[in-house]
Amino acid sequence: MPQINQLMDVYASQFFWLLLVIGIIYFVIGKGMLPKISRTVEDRAKKISDDLAAAQAAQAEVEAKEEQYRAMLNSAHENAASVVQTARATAAAQREATVKKADEKLAATAAVAEASRQEALSTALAEIEGVAAEAAKDIVARLSGAKVTAAEAKKAVKAAF
Repeated sequence: MPQINQLMDVYASQFFWLLLVIGIIYFVIGKGMLPKISRTVEDRAKKISDDLAAAQAAQAEVEAKEEQYRAMLNSAHENAASVVQTARATAAAQREATVKKADEKLAATAAVAEASRQEALSTALAEIEGVAAEAAKDIVARLSGAKVTAAEAKKAVKAAF
C-alpha cells in the first residue's frame, strides 16, 4: 500500500508546520501578550490595594468624626441636663417664694376676716341679747303683768346665754 508509505512524509511536513506555528504562538503570547497581561494584573492589584488603603483611611476618618460627634452629643446632653436642673431649681425657688407670699397674704386676709367675724359675732350677740332682753321684758309683762327693768332683763338673758 503505497498510501501508507507516504503517510510519514505527509505527517513529517505537518509536524514541522505544527511545531513552527506553536513556536510562533508561544513567542507571540509569551513575549508580546503575557507581559501586557501581567502588567494589567499588577496594575489591577495595585489599584485594588490603593483603593483598600483609601477606604481604610476614609473609614478611620469617619470613625474619628463619629467619635467627635458622639462626644459633642454627650456634651450637649450634659449641658442640657445641667440647664434643665438649673431651670427646675430656679422654678422651685420661684414657686416657693410665690407660695410663701400667697400664704402670707392669705394669712393676713384670714386674720382680717377672723377679726371681722369676731367683731360681727360680738355685735350680733350684743344685738341678740338686746332683742332677747326686750322680748323677755315684754313677755314677762304680758304673761305675769309684772314690771321688769331693762337691766334685770339683760342680766337674766346673759345668765341664760
